[in-house]
Amino acid sequence: MKKTVKLVSALLCALLLAGCGASEAPAATTAPWASAETAAPTAAEETVAATAATPTQETEPALSAKVLPDGEYTVDFETDSGMFRANEACNGKGTLTVKDGIQTLHVSLQSKKIVNLYPGTADQAQQDGAVWLEPTVDTVTYSDGLSEEVFGFDIPVASVGQEFDLALIGTKGVWYDHKVSVQNPMPQAGSYTCAVELSGGSGRASIASPAALVSDGETLIATIVWSSPNYEYMIVDDVQYDPIQKEGNSTFEIPVSLDRELAVSASTTAMSTPHLVQYTLYFDSTTLTANAQTP
Repeated sequence: MKKTVKLVSALLCALLLAGCGASEAPAATTAPWASAETAAPTAAEETVAATAATPTQETEPALSAKVLPDGEYTVDFETDSGMFRANEACNGKGTLTVKDGIQTLHVSLQSKKIVNLYPGTADQAQQDGAVWLEPTVDTVTYSDGLSEEVFGFDIPVASVGQEFDLALIGTKGVWYDHKVSVQNPMPQAGSYTCAVELSGGSGRASIASPAALVSDGETLIATIVWSSPNYEYMIVDDVQYDPIQKEGNSTFEIPVSLDRELAVSASTTAMSTPHLVQYTLYFDSTTLTANAQTP
């Protein structure tokens, strides 16, 4: 009887010990063979890893739009195709009208074979809701005196000097992609002022800015006033220009263009012997201001 009691007591102890071990097992959060290297990463760790794995992409800063002051300008209509250009009677030019900061180019094309334009890509032109530009009927007169009716278009221009997409569709019903730009603005006849930047030389000389400009609708003449009376002449496009003043700082009248770097030379007598110094002028069209008498 005593042996039976001892055997039952031993079995109860074994069962109690087994029960304690089972209650402690869930305390482990990973399998006993898992290590720090193989444990699943946290959400924060996954975010950091994804960021590190993604290569850094450098993006070019967006160009600011060049919008001219309100007025009317003759401009070059530049395209990527000889088949899509301004009519030869227009010498590759169109008319840019700026009103309340909205720029619209009117250009007469070569014929009536281009029936619609779209300010965007050919794919965008064919999407639902796309609004196509409708043609106007323009009369052009050639150098031999003959006249012809062609299609013209009013094209929105977001920025002068920057290339943009302009799709076209012809009489065969197929859309084509093209790149175009509006360059070299020439204000209508009148007098203006415009900011001018001088670079080159030793950096000691300067010119008055804004400078006075006079346009006849085809040529733009700027009055350049130097900070020194020692300039005896200037050279622009291999043509020499003499000063127009007799006293005071050297002053010249020279032909210029807007929004283009213009290389000029100026001969100075400020040193022991005359020196021809190279400079660059830049006239910013966005600063153009018409004088009161200019329409």
